[in-house]
Amino acid sequence: MAAYLIGNVQVLDSGAYAEYRSRVPAIIAAYGGRYLVRGGHADRLEGASDPDRVVVVEFPDMARLKAFYDSPEYRPLIAIRQRSTQSRVFAVEGV
Repeated sequence: MAAYLIGNVQVLDSGAYAEYRSRVPAIIAAYGGRYLVRGGHADRLEGASDPDRVVVVEFPDMARLKAFYDSPEYRPLIAIRQRSTQSRVFAVEGV
């Protein structure tokens, strides 16, 4: 069953975040992931807060998603993202 990494990211330091953005696609691909949504305009339809930068990455299954997220290649990029953004990140199984 496919699994999705979903992030809502408010960028606070665009320079540091640019480094993250340039390095992460190759790691995602190495773990079988592919971007479905990466930024772009988002409209709030319901709720109290507007979306920031929304990212959706599809992986073949939850095991591959977690392997990516916990990988030694991605770990230093998590630190960069956490320093340069305020973000909420979810892993969701789907169809």
